[in-house]
Amino acid sequence: MKLISKFLSVRQLASVRQLASVRLSFHSVTLVLAAYYALVLNLPLYKDLTHIFAGMAAVDTGFIISIPFAFFFAFICLFSLFTWPKITKIFFSVLLFTSAIVCYATYNYGVIFDVNMIRNLVETNTGEATAYLSVTSVVWITGLGILPALLLIMTPLKSEPVLPFVMKKAGLMVVGVIGLVMIGSFYFQDYASVGRNNSYLRKILIPTFYVHNVDKFIRQTYFSKPMPYTHIGTDATQKVTTAKQPSLVVLVVGETARSQNYQSNGYGRPTNPFTRPLDVISFQDVHSCGTATAISLPCMFSRLDRRQYDQQRAYHQDNLLDIIKRAGVDVLWRENDGAPKGVPDHVKYQNLERSNQHPMCDHQSCLDMALLNHFEQNVDDLSGNKLVVLHLIGSHGPTYFRRYPDRFKHFTPDCPRADIENCTHAQLVNSYDNTIRYTDYMLAQTIAKLKALSGRYETALVYLSDHGESLGESGLYLHGMPYPLAPDYQKKVPLMVWLSDSFRTDKQIDQTCLKSEAQQGHFSHDNLFDSMLGMLDVSTRLYRPEMDIFAACRHS
Repeated sequence: MKLISKFLSVRQLASVRQLASVRLSFHSVTLVLAAYYALVLNLPLYKDLTHIFAGMAAVDTGFIISIPFAFFFAFICLFSLFTWPKITKIFFSVLLFTSAIVCYATYNYGVIFDVNMIRNLVETNTGEATAYLSVTSVVWITGLGILPALLLIMTPLKSEPVLPFVMKKAGLMVVGVIGLVMIGSFYFQDYASVGRNNSYLRKILIPTFYVHNVDKFIRQTYFSKPMPYTHIGTDATQKVTTAKQPSLVVLVVGETARSQNYQSNGYGRPTNPFTRPLDVISFQDVHSCGTATAISLPCMFSRLDRRQYDQQRAYHQDNLLDIIKRAGVDVLWRENDGAPKGVPDHVKYQNLERSNQHPMCDHQSCLDMALLNHFEQNVDDLSGNKLVVLHLIGSHGPTYFRRYPDRFKHFTPDCPRADIENCTHAQLVNSYDNTIRYTDYMLAQTIAKLKALSGRYETALVYLSDHGESLGESGLYLHGMPYPLAPDYQKKVPLMVWLSDSFRTDKQIDQTCLKSEAQQGHFSHDNLFDSMLGMLDVSTRLYRPEMDIFAACRHS
């Protein structure tokens, strides 16, 4: 205090002491928080409302002015339920911090925090999480969340007798209800019309929607009744074939690759220069099961189709790998995304070590070419017919620039930063296209290794991404939108197939027919289960030939 006195006059020091002694009532805190959420933390909603109103032929100015007041009165009623002694500071400090994160992600990237996004966040590894940190995100979250939370914690609050406290709280809630009723009496039709035509707006209202889904996720994950594990495909066996060599199939699971940026699917930039000369077949119309890894990855390996998919049910029954293994095929999963979502729990599994000592790793992530290290040795360690699954980090954002080495910086200038909203659209697309091009190189190198083993195995490769990505189209970035609202950029994914001559001959697959199917057919993640069973000659009652992408071109 003596040090401070050197810089403050006696009067100024007295003012500081007086300010420090100010005690707010719990009801004042309710009003301040209601105003802060109504005016500041719901910037994403106001951003969308601005676009909605711009597209309307006419809109009542009074209705527009009433919106923040309506939120203010609604938050008074809501927050009054939680402003109680002993819980106010801790509860609202956490709420302010998390709301600032949601506000930043929704405003800048168009992210919607439904239960699937919450699950995806919880299951994200440290490397993925730190990729979202940037100067912009830190400043935003500190300014809108951390500092207000600290201010709340440091502010002394008045204690009152129980009865007057409760009466004042009830009176405040009555004021909130009266305010909502008055606004509704003038503009109910406007609110109803905008709400009906833009029902997604409730999904970006902070904090109600994300808090509801956090609660839903916690109840589903930690408090739901345990589901018994079910074994399916117990009749799985390998068919007897006339093949002279065992089969070796590599399934490459892509990450965040969207079909629209593939040269092989009509994109106007050279993003597939390495696989195009290799007679790789690219399927033009393929849709994912979800828009985030937490949904798509377990779904694509599940017997459940997208429309009937249930996360808990999928996690508690055998998946494609379990059934293939039961049939006698040796399975190895090599992981570079750090998030296998439980899919390879019952098969051989290798997770890439992200040590700085590895030339392709930087402690946070590895380049996908690292998956091919010791490939031949990994194959030799398996027996019989073999399936190797390579899970890429692929085009995972927002740090796209970390997914390819400098020598693959083909499209320039790129976007060498995590806060991609501060790059130009051209820079962002350049970085993303570089990731696609590098993945294409990795696929070509995998095929080269399979060709080198053609004297010992009948070889094939299938590449399929888990979901797509938005690159600023319609103001959306990244992925994870609820499926019905998500654009095709997040749902259309690449599916590429390469078959060696001996593999096609043994499986009796007509290459010309398959190319025609790839151009004209409509496919999805639902096709993977049966297609892999067919490729590996696994016989089971679960197999559906109509879902096998090769069945129509397989001649007996």
